[in-house]
Amino acid sequence: MPTTSPLVWEATIALIVALLAFDYFFHVRKAHAPSLREAAVWSALYVGIALLFGAGVWYWGGATMGAEYFSGYVTEKALSVDNIFVFLVIMASFKVPREDQQKVLLFGITFALIARTVFILLGAALIERFSWVFYLFGLALLLTAGNLLKPQHHGEEDEKPNIVVRLVRKVFHSSPHYDGDKLFTTWQGKRALTPMLLVMLAIGGTDILFAFDSIPAIFGLTQNIYIVFTATAFSLLGLRQLYFLVGGLLERLVYLSLGLAAVLGFIGVKLVLHALHENNLPFINDGDPVPVIEISTGLSLVVIVGLLVVTVLASLLSPKGRAKAAVTELRRHVGDYLALGDDAPAAERARLHAQVVAAEARVHALEPRFKAMITHPKRLQHDVERVHAAQRG
Repeated sequence: MPTTSPLVWEATIALIVALLAFDYFFHVRKAHAPSLREAAVWSALYVGIALLFGAGVWYWGGATMGAEYFSGYVTEKALSVDNIFVFLVIMASFKVPREDQQKVLLFGITFALIARTVFILLGAALIERFSWVFYLFGLALLLTAGNLLKPQHHGEEDEKPNIVVRLVRKVFHSSPHYDGDKLFTTWQGKRALTPMLLVMLAIGGTDILFAFDSIPAIFGLTQNIYIVFTATAFSLLGLRQLYFLVGGLLERLVYLSLGLAAVLGFIGVKLVLHALHENNLPFINDGDPVPVIEISTGLSLVVIVGLLVVTVLASLLSPKGRAKAAVTELRRHVGDYLALGDDAPAAERARLHAQVVAAEARVHALEPRFKAMITHPKRLQHDVERVHAAQRG
């Protein structure tokens, strides 16, 4: 395995810190909701940087090292897309103003990068001392894959603060109202935590849970710590922009959980095979390595990319996916209209109302089996009627 010099490590860490600092100082200092074009441009830029970095790894580190990086990056990026579902639920449950969501996400990304770096170092130390850890990693991924095969619910019924937030609310005085993007405010005459701080705690807590899936997955593809770190880091960078770019499109990926289950299951099997190949547990084959096939890095990259491509195409071509997209579009247009201030121009109200009417017609045209899948249909209908009543005057 090629070794990475301290100079390369220092330059890589400096690049990652610089990208994070650029986001902090030039993107989120002034609260705003990025447009679709802004999110698309910056998402493409971050993906481009990650791909260029991978090309450099391939050129200077060799084909095996390059394939390991791309396999890890693609897997971690796919897992991060699934994580966006949870971020959407957390943002909705805390009713975070859209213009402040960037700062919350950037905090979450920074916290995730720090937490996963710690997990990577711990994982590397365990692997170096105990080869049987691969059995545990493989089992963890297989269990996660099995869990993903269960019906997934990312709707409003899951909008419940996690245990960290509930504990903080019990112990500390907290305000139910935002005060801009401040973390502390004065409420009922006392210094109090704002929902902004609580939502950051919620994002940070879920980031730790996500690490239990992502770190074993990346170690299943490579044990090169430099590749593990960089693939993880570059998959997280740009997640903020990706959130605003695909947040409204995620409902179309109806088979994402199945695709991720297949990817994690494949990596889990690869880990178990590797553990058997390196076996030293006395109760397995008398402590001797088991002669099993090992899945190559190149094959891993092909399988992972192939599974994800099939997942995306099947989702986009699915009638169920199109139906869920229609419902999501209606909810979004209704929310945009109801968020208008009293001083909103009549032309803007008319434009948004026309979008609600068109989206409502598409939902009404859905087959009954798809209408039955709508979560909280009465609440949605009530909000649509509020829009019509407000437009009438």
